[in-house]
Amino acid sequence: MTITQLQYVLAVAEYKNFTLAAEKSFVTQPTLSMQVQKLEDELGVLIFDRSKKPISITAVGEKIVNQAKNIVAEAERIKDIVDQDKGFIGGDYTLGIIPTVMPTLLPMFLNTFIKKYPKVNLIIKEQSTDAMIRNILDGHLDAGIAATPLEIEFIKERPLYYEPFVGYVPQSHRLSQEPMLTTEDLDVNDVLLLQDGHCFRDGVINLCKASKNVQGEMFKIESGSFETLVSLADEGMGMTLLPYLNSLHLDPKKRPNIRPFKNPSPAREISLIYHKSELKIQITDALKDVISGIVRGAIAFQDVKIVSPLAQK
Repeated sequence: MTITQLQYVLAVAEYKNFTLAAEKSFVTQPTLSMQVQKLEDELGVLIFDRSKKPISITAVGEKIVNQAKNIVAEAERIKDIVDQDKGFIGGDYTLGIIPTVMPTLLPMFLNTFIKKYPKVNLIIKEQSTDAMIRNILDGHLDAGIAATPLEIEFIKERPLYYEPFVGYVPQSHRLSQEPMLTTEDLDVNDVLLLQDGHCFRDGVINLCKASKNVQGEMFKIESGSFETLVSLADEGMGMTLLPYLNSLHLDPKKRPNIRPFKNPSPAREISLIYHKSELKIQITDALKDVISGIVRGAIAFQDVKIVSPLAQK
C-alpha cells in the first residue's frame, strides 16, 4: 500500500470516473486503474463497484476512503513539519473567498502578500460558504475567508476583522432625514436583499427579525450584487444595507445616502477558516497577519454587535 495508491483512490471516489480521476491526477488512465486494482487485490476487497455508471463506492470502500483521507493528510503534514523547521513559507495555497468579501478585500491585501511572500503560489477562488466548507473537507481548499461563526466541528475559525453594516438610504426614503440608524428603524418590507445563498443576506434577515418589524410577505426584490441593490434603492424601491468596506467604493455622489448605525453597530465577523488538521499553517498564519494588519487601519469602528450569518429558523 502506498500514499500514491490512496491518492488515486480518493480521486476516483471524488470524480466517480477513472478517466477523469486520472486526468486530475496527471497520470494515464491505465496507470491509475492498475494501481487502484493492485490496492484492491492487496486488501482482498472491492473499493469501487465498476458495474454501475457513474462508479459507486462499496460499503467497505466508504470506510477505506475516509481512512485514506486521514492518511494522505497526515503524510502531507510531514512536509509541513520540515517547511516550518526551515522557516520556509512557499508552495501552492488555495484560498476561497465569499462573493460579498472578494471585491473589497482582495485588492486591499493581494499585492502586499505576494510581494512579502513571493514563494507562495496563491490560488484564489470565489465560492459560497457551503461550497467552501465542502472543499476544505475534501482537501481542495487550504483555507477560506467567510462570515462567521459557523460552528462546524472540523473547521477552525480565526477572526480577521469585524465589518459594520451601514444603511443606504435614498433621499426619498422615510429615514433620509435620520443622521444615524438603529436596528429598530428597519422595516423588513422595504429592505432590499441579496439573492438567497449569500451569508450577508442571512445576517440582514436575522437583524430585521431582531427588530421585530416583520409584517406580511417579505423580500419581494432581491439581487445578486450590492451595485444593483443601490440602483434599485435610487429608483425608490426601498433601502438596503451594505458592508462598510463596500460603501467606500460608492460613487461620491451617492455617499451622502450612507447612514451609519448608532453604537453598538451591527456587524459581521470575517474570519479565516481552515481544517483542524492545520496543514500549511505557516502560510495561513502569514495570510492572517497581512490581512488583519491592512484591514485594521481601514475600519475605524470599534463598538460593534456581531450579526450571525446563520439563519435563525
